[in-house]
Amino acid sequence: MTPADAEAAAPDAGREADQPHRPQNLWVATLGAVGVVYGDIGTSPLYAMREALHAAGRDGLDRDDVLGVISLLVWTLILLVAVKYVILILRADNKGEGGTLSLVALVQEGLGHRPGWLLALGVLGISLFFGDAIITPAMSVLSAVEGMSLVTPAFTPFVVPATLGIIVGLFLFQSQGTQTVSILFGPVMTVWFLVMAGLGLWHIGDDPSILAALNPAHAAGFLAENGLASLIVLGSVFLAVTGGEALYADMGHFGRRPIRLAWGVLVFPALTLSYLGQGALVLADREAADNPFFLMAPAWALPILVALATAATVIASQAVISGAFSMMRQATRMGLLPRLEITHTSEAQEGQVYLPGVNAILAVGVIVLVVAFGSSSDLAAAYGIAVSGDMVITSILAFVLFWRAWRWPLAGALLVMAPILALETLFLGANALKVLDGGYVPLLIAGAMGFLIWTWVRGTTHVQALSRRGGTSMQGLIETVTRSGRLTTVPGTAVFLTSDPDSAPAALLHNVKHNHVLHERNLIVTVVVANRPYVPESERVHLRPLAPRFTGVDMTFGYMEEPNVPRALMIARRMGERFDIMATSFFVNRRTFRSSRAQGLPGWQERLFIAMTKSAADVTSFYRLPTNRVVEMGQQMNI
Repeated sequence: MTPADAEAAAPDAGREADQPHRPQNLWVATLGAVGVVYGDIGTSPLYAMREALHAAGRDGLDRDDVLGVISLLVWTLILLVAVKYVILILRADNKGEGGTLSLVALVQEGLGHRPGWLLALGVLGISLFFGDAIITPAMSVLSAVEGMSLVTPAFTPFVVPATLGIIVGLFLFQSQGTQTVSILFGPVMTVWFLVMAGLGLWHIGDDPSILAALNPAHAAGFLAENGLASLIVLGSVFLAVTGGEALYADMGHFGRRPIRLAWGVLVFPALTLSYLGQGALVLADREAADNPFFLMAPAWALPILVALATAATVIASQAVISGAFSMMRQATRMGLLPRLEITHTSEAQEGQVYLPGVNAILAVGVIVLVVAFGSSSDLAAAYGIAVSGDMVITSILAFVLFWRAWRWPLAGALLVMAPILALETLFLGANALKVLDGGYVPLLIAGAMGFLIWTWVRGTTHVQALSRRGGTSMQGLIETVTRSGRLTTVPGTAVFLTSDPDSAPAALLHNVKHNHVLHERNLIVTVVVANRPYVPESERVHLRPLAPRFTGVDMTFGYMEEPNVPRALMIARRMGERFDIMATSFFVNRRTFRSSRAQGLPGWQERLFIAMTKSAADVTSFYRLPTNRVVEMGQQMNI
């Protein structure tokens, strides 16, 4: 199957979703993509080449080793980033959005249901991404600050404290949002890539024979000559493509064309020239292998390069942190985690959000890693396994999407994805060798995240089943209040939120049972999250007449949207549902859970689930309800 055939086979191929938050000017969007999308992969030359040469030169570094390592670096960029992401995966947009959860939603739509294995892959993917989000800032900032030790060795004892200071400032700044400083992201990273390209091009003259590394035969020869021992080197080579997932995850912010344009025009040429220049420098001077990136700069320019590298790594860290916020928001919308407190930091950009709880977890994790490992070389052992695992998951999901949803022939889907998946599996195996040296860190983080998601999904499913068994049907309640003559009718409209439209909301039941009142109009609101990022207003609200005084209101939001119930009610009003929003009360049910041995969950999991429910954000703020018109009614439930 040719790339043209693949483009035609994608249902939304060649179409960029019309999202209000996406920059419309192609070059503005491309500049933004350089600053955000390529921040992580753009700083990998700081350490990828150095670590790969150290792994290859344990018994002495010869010319073939250098050529082999450079060839591996360049062709890994070509195969895993250019071919997989830029050419293939960027076609899989879910109404313009990308990322693991978008890919899961596309596969689910193609299959017509969500099997357990699909949810498991999605949970594993976002868990690994979260592990990577903690390691990236520590690794990137440490590697940049260590450059000051080349300027003056006396700075060496201050590398860790300086790194901690930068990281603490970075996380403290998150609550202010990135709208102001993000304007500088693109220009700073553009300068960074141009400087890398210039230094690399300048040093290629040290030994022009380094250009032979562009021949993949050197990569193949290195692997063949070293056999299984080359896996250690591959674990370090993979550091060159950490951040590749950002191309797909950030597609919704910039679009497919700007990301591809930035890669082809600037990012890939700069990365290639940087690795070639570092290789030529090492061929001319083997001692330069200790830190080939910074040693490319002349002595007078080294402080400037260190400052620029620090700025670039801060930008790369900011992009990863913002990506973690976005991913956690998506997971919350899809019911994989409890409601999280979300603050919007920009009036113009809907996607710029701040999650205080997630920010605190990331900050603590990054600080612990910096203190525990102390250097980027030691931390490199922990870096890569989460990203390689996430890439394998993306390839598996993409294969299912191409075959089952886009109806590619099985042979065609295998022909395209099997070689990529085999290469990624090889890198995953190589990174697995580093588990005992630090690779366990992202695995523990991902395992903890996956365990929390599993507990939440299992707990909410259990609670919903108990509610259905012990609850009252909506139709049964309507019949009861219709026959009853003891209820007092009060003026105005009451809005009751429920997760099950067929069951009577607990708040409504308590209002009738304890207060013996019923409003003139009662809206039973159900909020549903769709398997797409955005839902147009024409599909936002569906009205279901239930009885003369009762109306079911089904609201649908995309997983990238904020569920604003009052705003959606205005749509219902335009559709003919007559009520005065100023005379409307919102009734919400606040549940507290108690552990019960007689129910289905293990005791330890019940306690964990109850703890997670207590950490959930307030319903009023989550659904944007007016605080002065909310009535909360408590309920205790044994689980």
